[in-house]
Amino acid sequence: MSNLSVQEEPRERRPSMTNHASEPPLTANQFVDNELLRGVSLGFNSPSISGALSPMQGPIPNVVALPYGKCPPFHVKAPSWRDLIKLMARLSGTRLEPTIEAMAVVKTDMKIRIVVNFVKVHQSSSDWHVILYMTIDYPVPANHPYAYKYRNGDPNVLPYSYSLSPMPAFLRDGADAPMSKWYNIPATQSNPLRKLPITFPDLAAYLITVLSESRVAVHDSSSGLRRLAKLIDTSYPSENTQGDEDERERRGLFDRLLKRSHRQSRDRNADTYDVVTPFYADEFGA
Repeated sequence: MSNLSVQEEPRERRPSMTNHASEPPLTANQFVDNELLRGVSLGFNSPSISGALSPMQGPIPNVVALPYGKCPPFHVKAPSWRDLIKLMARLSGTRLEPTIEAMAVVKTDMKIRIVVNFVKVHQSSSDWHVILYMTIDYPVPANHPYAYKYRNGDPNVLPYSYSLSPMPAFLRDGADAPMSKWYNIPATQSNPLRKLPITFPDLAAYLITVLSESRVAVHDSSSGLRRLAKLIDTSYPSENTQGDEDERERRGLFDRLLKRSHRQSRDRNADTYDVVTPFYADEFGA
Protein backbone atom coordinates (compact mmCIF):
# COMPACT_ATOMS: atom_id res chain seq x y z
CA MET A 1 0.00 0.00 0.00
CA SER A 2 1.22 3.45 -0.78
CA ASN A 3 0.44 7.12 -0.43
CA LEU A 4 0.16 9.06 -3.67
CA SER A 5 0.44 12.83 -3.80
CA VAL A 6 1.45 15.66 -6.06
CA GLN A 7 3.86 18.50 -5.41
CA GLU A 8 1.88 21.37 -3.99
CA GLU A 9 2.16 24.95 -5.10
CA PRO A 10 2.90 27.60 -2.48
CA ARG A 11 0.18 27.76 0.17
CA GLU A 12 -1.70 24.83 -1.33
CA ARG A 13 -2.99 22.00 0.81
CA ARG A 14 -1.49 18.70 -0.20
CA PRO A 15 -3.95 16.50 -2.12
CA SER A 16 -3.62 12.78 -1.70
CA MET A 17 -4.93 9.42 -2.82
CA THR A 18 -4.42 6.78 -0.19
CA ASN A 19 -4.72 3.04 0.23
CA HIS A 20 -4.86 2.74 4.02
CA ALA A 21 -2.67 -0.08 5.35
CA SER A 22 -5.22 -0.67 8.14
CA GLU A 23 -7.91 -1.66 5.65
CA PRO A 24 -8.39 -5.27 4.48
CA PRO A 25 -6.05 -6.28 1.65
CA LEU A 26 -9.02 -7.13 -0.60
CA THR A 27 -11.72 -4.58 -1.47
CA ALA A 28 -14.52 -4.41 -4.01
CA ASN A 29 -12.21 -2.37 -6.23
CA GLN A 30 -10.13 -5.45 -6.92
CA PHE A 31 -13.05 -7.07 -8.70
CA VAL A 32 -13.27 -4.29 -11.29
CA ASP A 33 -13.01 -5.63 -14.83
CA ASN A 34 -9.71 -4.63 -16.41
CA GLU A 35 -11.62 -3.57 -19.53
CA LEU A 36 -13.19 -0.76 -17.51
CA LEU A 37 -9.71 0.56 -16.67
CA ARG A 38 -8.60 0.98 -20.30
CA GLY A 39 -8.09 4.65 -21.12
CA VAL A 40 -8.73 5.61 -17.49
CA SER A 41 -6.68 7.98 -15.37
CA LEU A 42 -7.24 9.73 -12.08
CA GLY A 43 -5.29 12.12 -9.94
CA PHE A 44 -4.53 15.76 -9.21
CA ASN A 45 -2.23 15.96 -12.22
CA SER A 46 -3.28 17.05 -15.70
CA PRO A 47 -4.83 14.15 -17.68
CA SER A 48 -3.45 13.21 -21.07
CA ILE A 49 -5.68 12.41 -24.04
CA SER A 50 -4.72 9.68 -26.49
CA GLY A 51 -6.50 7.46 -28.98
CA ALA A 52 -4.56 4.49 -27.58
CA LEU A 53 -6.56 3.16 -24.63
CA SER A 54 -3.71 2.09 -22.38
CA PRO A 55 -4.44 0.39 -19.04
CA MET A 56 -4.68 2.70 -16.05
CA GLN A 57 -1.36 3.23 -14.29
CA GLY A 58 -1.06 2.81 -10.52
CA PRO A 59 -3.46 1.47 -7.88
CA ILE A 60 -7.10 2.40 -7.42
CA PRO A 61 -7.20 4.50 -4.23
CA ASN A 62 -9.50 3.73 -1.33
CA VAL A 63 -9.63 7.38 -0.23
CA VAL A 64 -9.21 10.57 -2.25
CA ALA A 65 -8.62 13.49 0.13
CA LEU A 66 -9.66 16.86 -1.29
CA PRO A 67 -8.03 20.01 0.13
CA TYR A 68 -10.03 23.15 0.80
CA GLY A 69 -8.95 26.26 -1.06
CA LYS A 70 -5.99 26.54 -3.38
CA CYS A 71 -5.47 23.14 -4.98
CA PRO A 72 -5.58 21.56 -8.46
CA PRO A 73 -8.89 19.79 -9.16
CA PHE A 74 -8.97 16.03 -8.81
CA HIS A 75 -9.81 14.34 -12.11
CA VAL A 76 -11.25 11.04 -13.34
CA LYS A 77 -10.92 10.40 -17.09
CA ALA A 78 -12.61 7.68 -19.16
CA PRO A 79 -13.13 7.00 -22.89
CA SER A 80 -16.87 7.80 -22.75
CA TRP A 81 -19.67 8.92 -20.46
CA ARG A 82 -21.06 5.39 -20.18
CA ASP A 83 -17.61 3.98 -19.39
CA LEU A 84 -17.23 6.63 -16.69
CA ILE A 85 -20.56 5.83 -15.02
CA LYS A 86 -19.97 2.07 -15.18
CA LEU A 87 -16.51 2.45 -13.64
CA MET A 88 -17.64 4.73 -10.81
CA ALA A 89 -20.61 2.46 -10.03
CA ARG A 90 -18.14 -0.43 -9.55
CA LEU A 91 -15.67 1.44 -7.33
CA SER A 92 -17.53 0.93 -4.07
CA GLY A 93 -14.19 0.75 -2.26
CA THR A 94 -13.34 4.37 -3.10
CA ARG A 95 -14.66 7.55 -1.52
CA LEU A 96 -13.97 11.28 -1.65
CA GLU A 97 -13.55 13.15 1.60
CA PRO A 98 -12.01 16.40 2.87
CA THR A 99 -8.44 16.40 4.14
CA ILE A 100 -7.84 16.56 7.88
CA GLU A 101 -6.61 20.13 7.39
CA ALA A 102 -9.85 21.03 5.60
CA MET A 103 -11.96 19.64 8.44
CA ALA A 104 -9.91 21.66 10.92
CA VAL A 105 -10.67 24.87 9.02
CA VAL A 106 -14.30 24.31 7.95
CA LYS A 107 -16.83 23.40 10.62
CA THR A 108 -19.83 23.19 8.31
CA ASP A 109 -20.73 20.70 5.58
CA MET A 110 -18.36 20.72 2.63
CA LYS A 111 -19.80 20.15 -0.83
CA ILE A 112 -18.29 19.00 -4.09
CA ARG A 113 -18.14 21.07 -7.30
CA ILE A 114 -17.95 19.01 -10.49
CA VAL A 115 -17.11 20.14 -14.02
CA VAL A 116 -17.73 17.64 -16.85
CA ASN A 117 -15.25 18.06 -19.70
CA PHE A 118 -15.45 16.42 -23.15
CA VAL A 119 -12.11 16.44 -24.99
CA LYS A 120 -11.57 15.45 -28.61
CA VAL A 121 -8.83 12.84 -29.05
CA HIS A 122 -7.30 14.83 -31.92
CA GLN A 123 -8.46 17.30 -34.54
CA SER A 124 -9.33 14.77 -37.24
CA SER A 125 -10.97 12.28 -34.85
CA SER A 126 -14.64 11.93 -33.98
CA ASP A 127 -13.81 10.36 -30.59
CA TRP A 128 -14.32 12.34 -27.39
CA HIS A 129 -13.02 11.37 -23.95
CA VAL A 130 -14.72 12.58 -20.79
CA ILE A 131 -13.03 14.08 -17.73
CA LEU A 132 -14.63 14.84 -14.37
CA TYR A 133 -12.92 17.61 -12.41
CA MET A 134 -13.74 17.87 -8.70
CA THR A 135 -13.03 20.44 -5.99
CA ILE A 136 -14.56 21.43 -2.67
CA ASP A 137 -16.99 24.32 -3.04
CA TYR A 138 -15.50 27.61 -1.84
CA PRO A 139 -17.52 30.73 -1.00
CA VAL A 140 -17.19 33.73 -3.31
CA PRO A 141 -15.86 36.74 -1.34
CA ALA A 142 -18.55 39.34 -0.80
CA ASN A 143 -16.36 42.08 -2.27
CA HIS A 144 -15.35 40.12 -5.37
CA PRO A 145 -15.95 42.33 -8.45
CA TYR A 146 -17.50 39.45 -10.41
CA ALA A 147 -19.30 37.70 -7.57
CA TYR A 148 -22.58 37.69 -9.52
CA LYS A 149 -20.90 35.67 -12.29
CA TYR A 150 -20.21 32.78 -9.92
CA ARG A 151 -23.57 32.90 -8.14
CA ASN A 152 -26.04 32.83 -11.02
CA GLY A 153 -25.81 29.07 -11.64
CA ASP A 154 -24.57 29.36 -15.22
CA PRO A 155 -23.21 25.95 -16.42
CA ASN A 156 -20.86 27.83 -18.77
CA VAL A 157 -19.04 29.55 -15.88
CA LEU A 158 -16.50 27.61 -13.82
CA PRO A 159 -17.08 27.48 -10.04
CA TYR A 160 -15.15 29.99 -7.95
CA SER A 161 -13.08 27.18 -6.40
CA TYR A 162 -11.51 26.60 -9.83
CA SER A 163 -10.13 30.14 -9.87
CA LEU A 164 -7.97 29.53 -6.78
CA SER A 165 -5.35 27.48 -8.68
CA PRO A 166 -4.00 27.41 -12.24
CA MET A 167 -6.85 26.33 -14.51
CA PRO A 168 -6.61 22.85 -16.10
CA ALA A 169 -5.42 23.17 -19.70
CA PHE A 170 -8.56 21.66 -21.26
CA LEU A 171 -10.80 24.25 -19.56
CA ARG A 172 -8.88 27.34 -20.62
CA ASP A 173 -10.45 27.98 -24.04
CA GLY A 174 -14.00 28.36 -22.76
CA ALA A 175 -17.01 26.08 -22.45
CA ASP A 176 -17.50 25.49 -26.17
CA ALA A 177 -14.09 25.30 -27.87
CA PRO A 178 -13.59 23.08 -30.96
CA MET A 179 -11.42 20.53 -29.10
CA SER A 180 -12.83 20.82 -25.59
CA LYS A 181 -16.32 21.45 -24.25
CA TRP A 182 -17.29 21.58 -20.59
CA TYR A 183 -20.33 21.83 -18.34
CA ASN A 184 -20.29 23.11 -14.77
CA ILE A 185 -22.88 21.11 -12.82
CA PRO A 186 -25.01 23.73 -11.04
CA ALA A 187 -26.92 23.35 -7.81
CA THR A 188 -30.67 23.23 -8.44
CA GLN A 189 -33.63 23.14 -6.09
CA SER A 190 -34.33 19.51 -6.91
CA ASN A 191 -30.70 18.42 -7.16
CA PRO A 192 -28.38 20.26 -4.73
CA LEU A 193 -24.62 19.86 -4.54
CA ARG A 194 -23.54 16.65 -2.82
CA LYS A 195 -21.88 16.69 0.59
CA LEU A 196 -18.55 15.10 1.44
CA PRO A 197 -17.66 12.36 2.18
CA ILE A 198 -19.19 10.53 -0.77
CA THR A 199 -18.51 7.16 -2.39
CA PHE A 200 -17.91 6.73 -6.10
CA PRO A 201 -21.17 4.73 -6.57
CA ASP A 202 -23.07 7.60 -4.95
CA LEU A 203 -21.30 10.00 -7.31
CA ALA A 204 -22.40 7.81 -10.23
CA ALA A 205 -25.99 8.03 -9.01
CA TYR A 206 -25.66 11.80 -8.70
CA LEU A 207 -24.35 12.10 -12.27
CA ILE A 208 -27.23 10.00 -13.59
CA THR A 209 -29.65 12.33 -11.78
CA VAL A 210 -27.88 15.38 -13.23
CA LEU A 211 -28.21 13.96 -16.75
CA SER A 212 -31.86 13.07 -16.15
CA GLU A 213 -32.54 16.66 -15.10
CA SER A 214 -30.74 17.88 -18.21
CA ARG A 215 -32.90 15.67 -20.44
CA VAL A 216 -36.07 17.02 -18.85
CA ALA A 217 -34.89 20.54 -19.73
CA VAL A 218 -33.84 19.64 -23.29
CA HIS A 219 -36.63 21.71 -24.86
CA ASP A 220 -36.24 24.65 -22.50
CA SER A 221 -34.28 27.23 -24.46
CA SER A 222 -34.14 29.55 -21.45
CA SER A 223 -32.25 27.02 -19.32
CA GLY A 224 -28.59 26.08 -19.55
CA LEU A 225 -29.38 22.72 -17.93
CA ARG A 226 -30.14 21.07 -21.27
CA ARG A 227 -26.57 21.52 -22.48
CA LEU A 228 -25.15 18.43 -20.74
CA ALA A 229 -27.60 16.07 -22.47
CA LYS A 230 -26.85 17.70 -25.82
CA LEU A 231 -23.08 17.39 -25.28
CA ILE A 232 -23.36 13.70 -24.38
CA ASP A 233 -25.66 12.87 -27.30
CA THR A 234 -23.42 14.77 -29.72
CA SER A 235 -20.19 13.23 -28.41
CA TYR A 236 -21.50 9.64 -28.30
CA PRO A 237 -24.23 9.30 -30.97
CA SER A 238 -23.63 5.58 -31.47
CA GLU A 239 -24.35 4.57 -27.88
CA ASN A 240 -27.43 2.36 -27.65
CA THR A 241 -30.53 3.94 -26.10
CA GLN A 242 -32.79 0.86 -26.31
CA GLY A 243 -32.82 -2.45 -24.45
CA ASP A 244 -34.77 -5.64 -23.84
CA GLU A 245 -36.79 -6.54 -20.75
CA ASP A 246 -33.81 -8.03 -18.92
CA GLU A 247 -31.81 -4.86 -19.44
CA ARG A 248 -34.71 -2.72 -18.20
CA GLU A 249 -34.92 -4.92 -15.13
CA ARG A 250 -31.21 -4.33 -14.42
CA ARG A 251 -31.72 -0.59 -14.78
CA GLY A 252 -34.54 -0.75 -12.23
CA LEU A 253 -32.28 -2.74 -9.90
CA PHE A 254 -29.62 -0.05 -10.18
CA ASP A 255 -32.11 2.58 -9.05
CA ARG A 256 -33.31 0.45 -6.14
CA LEU A 257 -29.77 -0.23 -5.00
CA LEU A 258 -29.02 3.49 -4.98
CA LYS A 259 -32.38 4.34 -3.33
CA ARG A 260 -33.73 6.12 -6.38
CA SER A 261 -37.42 6.31 -7.28
CA HIS A 262 -38.93 4.91 -10.44
CA ARG A 263 -40.12 8.28 -11.74
CA GLN A 264 -37.86 8.13 -14.79
CA SER A 265 -38.25 8.62 -18.49
CA ARG A 266 -37.07 6.12 -21.11
CA ASP A 267 -34.00 8.31 -21.61
CA ARG A 268 -33.10 8.06 -17.92
CA ASN A 269 -33.40 4.26 -18.16
CA ALA A 270 -31.08 4.27 -21.15
CA ASP A 271 -28.56 6.34 -19.21
CA THR A 272 -28.37 3.66 -16.49
CA TYR A 273 -27.94 0.83 -19.02
CA ASP A 274 -25.50 -1.90 -18.01
CA VAL A 275 -23.89 0.05 -15.15
CA VAL A 276 -24.43 -2.75 -12.63
CA THR A 277 -23.61 -5.87 -14.63
CA PRO A 278 -22.01 -7.56 -12.82
CA PHE A 279 -22.53 -6.04 -9.39
CA TYR A 280 -21.80 -6.93 -5.76
CA ALA A 281 -24.98 -6.40 -3.76
CA ASP A 282 -23.32 -6.28 -0.33
CA GLU A 283 -21.10 -3.43 -1.52
CA PHE A 284 -24.16 -1.38 -2.53
CA GLY A 285 -25.92 -1.91 0.78
CA ALA A 286 -28.50 -4.35 -0.54
